[in-house]
Amino acid sequence: MKKWEDNVRKVVPYVPGEQPKVQNIIKLNTNENPYPPSPKVAEALANTSFDTLRLYPDATCHELVAAIAENYKLEESQVFVGVGSDDVLAMIFMTFFNSKKPLLFPNITYSFYDVWAEMLRIPYETVPLTEDFLIKKEDYFRENGGVIFPNPNAPTGVEMPISEIEDIIKANQDVIVVVDEAYVDFGGQSALPLIEKYDNLLVVQTFSKSRSLAGMRIGYAMGNPVLIKYLNDVKYSFNSYTMDQTTIELGAAAVRDQEYFEETIHKVIETREWTKKELSKLGFFFADSKANFIFASHESCPAKELFDELRKANIIVRYFAKPGIDNYLRITIGTKNEMEALIAFLKKYLNK
Repeated sequence: MKKWEDNVRKVVPYVPGEQPKVQNIIKLNTNENPYPPSPKVAEALANTSFDTLRLYPDATCHELVAAIAENYKLEESQVFVGVGSDDVLAMIFMTFFNSKKPLLFPNITYSFYDVWAEMLRIPYETVPLTEDFLIKKEDYFRENGGVIFPNPNAPTGVEMPISEIEDIIKANQDVIVVVDEAYVDFGGQSALPLIEKYDNLLVVQTFSKSRSLAGMRIGYAMGNPVLIKYLNDVKYSFNSYTMDQTTIELGAAAVRDQEYFEETIHKVIETREWTKKELSKLGFFFADSKANFIFASHESCPAKELFDELRKANIIVRYFAKPGIDNYLRITIGTKNEMEALIAFLKKYLNK
């Protein structure tokens, strides 16, 4: 090792889902929406002024913040935006999780949490889920430096009742509690109404899944104005111009098209429920997902084997070689045609 490496901040990085370069695949591995963005996004893109790209974007992202606030009937001072929910969450980690007490989050959850904690030298403890992949609220009724968990959880898709979320917040009013709702639009119940009751709650959502804009990178947090101000203070000190002008305009257009949003969400939910029934017939078991994916294991065929065989057939799903979940596949819900092709392959392969 070189001497200068003594001062390098080394972490085990987050591993993003694969983005295959080959054509003609069925891509069910990264929870993207299978439907295109709202047509109003295309209109906004067509009307974007090329000349404005020579100027810095609005650092406050006012147009987008205003659209989100209007959609959720909030004040603009209650909304923070960032470059994808990962950026928003990273800002939250930097801003609020600075205690010597451990940050708490589930042991099976979004795998970026421990990466941020390690990188920022935040003490943390992972809390085991139950055998049914449930978050046990009582496990969070103890001293800590903050609490974060997705709802529905990832990669399991399991939703925690709002009443239990509120119990966790009640028990932790001296720290910040973050509910990461990347998948809530696919049938879950948002904790957003609780921000009016608890000043230590942040609810984080994203345009990547339900609004079909993963390629634009838009995430946002909602909470009381004091928390939002603290986040903006860190953001402006870290990188004032995190979101480009085109993204701001297109994001605002997307959030204003509620009719299209509801239409695509309905299609994904309908296809998810059909897929659950078909997978059950084939011997798969899984928790009742409220997300745009299903976390499934087969009664006799190992997950890794299925992952490899699906890949040979140009069907890409997600496999996690981690203890406790290494016999599960996370299957994103695609179009009805894509899911029919998945089921057809599984029928043929499992009947061999």
